[in-house]
Amino acid sequence: MTGNSTIARVTGAEKAAAFKDLLEERYGGRDAPHVIGDAVLRTLLSHRSVRAYSDRPLPELALETMIAAAQSASTSSNLQTWSVVAVADATRKAALSALAGNQRAIVEAPLQLVWLADLARLRSVCAKREIASDGLDYFELFLIGCIDAALAAQNAAVAAEAMGLGVVYIGGMRDNPLEVARLLALPKGVFAVFGMCVGYPDEARPASIKPRLPQDAVLFRETYSPDHASGRIDDYDALMETFYASQQMKRPAWSEHSGRRVSGASHLSGRDRLKSIVRKMGFPLK
Repeated sequence: MTGNSTIARVTGAEKAAAFKDLLEERYGGRDAPHVIGDAVLRTLLSHRSVRAYSDRPLPELALETMIAAAQSASTSSNLQTWSVVAVADATRKAALSALAGNQRAIVEAPLQLVWLADLARLRSVCAKREIASDGLDYFELFLIGCIDAALAAQNAAVAAEAMGLGVVYIGGMRDNPLEVARLLALPKGVFAVFGMCVGYPDEARPASIKPRLPQDAVLFRETYSPDHASGRIDDYDALMETFYASQQMKRPAWSEHSGRRVSGASHLSGRDRLKSIVRKMGFPLK
């Protein structure tokens, strides 16, 4: 009894220390907030974008587990305006990679999940019930579909990471949406919001936890008041310069990098045309 309880105490202390380390990594060792810790939060804090994968196959039922988690996410009015295509075929993954900027991770990961805003299912339901579906023509419903897909995908990502898998989101699915739709046989009213690589991380090429902005740069109480956060952005820039150097990545400060990313249409990887393309795909966006 005594030996067992001692082990339990040591294990608990080790867990607390590990949890503290995760918080410090997430906030770059500066002003880490005090939070309530549990196993779920440890999984969330451990998130990192994994772009290097081993050839180890996914565990049996991993996909079904992720989708069960996804379907447990909130969804507006229970409309469930999302779907997902699971792509494991090597040829199709290679084609998706070519359409999404030739990202190696898409080919390397054993599974690519393409998360979809899906209004086609509701339109079909309405037709079967002889109910008008004009509301689906409005931007609000397209937005709901994108939000539903994002919420579902994040639940799936947490489930994957809880199983010891790694993930990375692939926004490049929006670079060539019409071609992605043809490749995946998507009907009108279905749009690929993003992809997600899933697999076991390659231990020889580990990913690191990337520090985020300090909480008081993103958390406002009662009303939005950004003025007090400006100095914290400068601190974060310095922190990220140190982080990138430690990762042997040649990138400017976060403000400079982010500013360039949104400086004009030429930096949007062709996605400046999305509005007109989405309309062609069956979303009038009234």
